[in-house]
Amino acid sequence: MAERADATQGGLTIEQKRQNVVDCVFGGSVERFDEFVDVIRAGIPDETVVVLRGSAVTGMRWKDGAPFDADGQGTSDLDLTLVGDEVIGLFTVTGFFVPGVHSRPLSDSDPDIAPSLVPLREDLMALAGRPVNIQATRDFVMTLRGDLLGQPYLTLIDKEQQ
Repeated sequence: MAERADATQGGLTIEQKRQNVVDCVFGGSVERFDEFVDVIRAGIPDETVVVLRGSAVTGMRWKDGAPFDADGQGTSDLDLTLVGDEVIGLFTVTGFFVPGVHSRPLSDSDPDIAPSLVPLREDLMALAGRPVNIQATRDFVMTLRGDLLGQPYLTLIDKEQQ
């Protein structure tokens, strides 16, 4: 899932996606962004790829084109996806759209589907000042969504960055 620095995925380069996240979520602070990534790194199993999807990456909502946080500061959530075999096992049997393949998001709506990830989620929400939803999936699902369907995502942690 490693992305080339000059590659365009979902209509944006890696740098454009990263800058959108830094600006939209962290008020332009690269240091706060880096701290967010470090907290994720410390809270996930080895061999886990971490991607961020959604309006934080593009700067606008897919559904209606409204800008990130259009409804007020901290109202847009972050959609974090953990990719790998071990993270799939952190979700309960009832926590899946497709059992063993693609989980539902750990969120305020589903707070009990991945109990061991709740502390990480709480830490990330405190850092970002907004809801953070965490789901798990397999490599091929991210390939399907990102590469074949063109849904933009930013890789925050790749296997090489562990």
